[in-house]
Parts: sequence; structure tokens; C-alpha cells
Amino acid sequence: MKKVKMNVQTMYHGELLRAGKVYEVEETTADRWIASKLAEKAEEK
Repeated sequence: MKKVKMNVQTMYHGELLRAGKVYEVEETTADRWIASKLAEKAEEK
């Protein structure tokens, strides 16, 4: 699992993911979203 900050609003597995919020998604999905600029990698604290 990887944390991403969404740049757009989208649906993922029936859940609404809002732009500007941080979510944890599967690593392969996160990598695709980051590559296509739908999301950016969240800062690890």
C-alpha cells in the first residue's frame, strides 16, 4: 500500500476520493496515478 495525495476527484472501489486529500491505495494503482498526474506521492511523516 502507498499513500497518495489526489489531484482530482475520482471513484475507487466504490469510495469517493476527493482532490487534495491523502489516501492509501494499492502500490500498482498509486504508481499509475502518479505517472498520469492524477495524484502525487504523499509525504511520509
